Amino acid sequence: MIKAVQVEKLVKAFGDFLALRGITFTVEEGEVFGLVGPNGAGKTTTFRIIATLLLPTSGHVTICGKDVVKEANEIRKIISYLPEDAGTYRFLTGYEYLKLMAEVYFGKGKDAEEALELGIKIAGLGERLYDKMKNYSKGMKRRIQLARALMIMPRVAILDEPTAGLDVLHAKEIRNTIKEFSRTHSITVLVSSHNMNEIQDICEKIAVINEGVILEEGYVDELLDKHSVDNLENLFIKLVKGDVYA
Repeated sequence: MIKAVQVEKLVKAFGDFLALRGITFTVEEGEVFGLVGPNGAGKTTTFRIIATLLLPTSGHVTICGKDVVKEANEIRKIISYLPEDAGTYRFLTGYEYLKLMAEVYFGKGKDAEEALELGIKIAGLGERLYDKMKNYSKGMKRRIQLARALMIMPRVAILDEPTAGLDVLHAKEIRNTIKEFSRTHSITVLVSSHNMNEIQDICEKIAVINEGVILEEGYVDELLDKHSVDNLENLFIKLVKGDVYA
């Protein structure tokens, strides 16, 4: 059976610096998979390679059986990517932006109209959707960007730190949207975060990464039980330090 994402012995070097040191993990179709680790651990580098934006130094990555280097153009048709630092067009309204993105993907027609309708629902901004985005809060901008990433119904959605910089309430709204969307639509979602508890809230399976190395991979409940800890934060500390704090 073809895996949604297969990463094998992936290495990425920037000059003499090894950002990724031979990492391997697998994501099944329909999973919500979390790549969790501190800032600088290699999460964004990994996601940019999966999204065909960076070339690997060595190793092999496939998306739905397609090679990210040899079949990049085909992969771009079946994925969406939300970078951590995604911005917005200040002088477009949220509606105009989603409409533009729907037409970029699908042209003018029924498919674009359906994508726009879904994007409006995901964004959940009500009448504020028709305000210019320069007047949006950070949380509203992030909802628009999440809607853009999900409304095209990708086979694999790659979400890099989707709640970065948001307050507790806005972060919770984004997490709820991701969970609800993954439940009601059969797509695979990859999420990265340095917030361990956030990943535990939305992901069924994870890989823990630190300094470019995968420390553990598996289902959240099984990993917590295996290491006798009660949350991912303590799991990470135990993997790195050998024990949890009292």
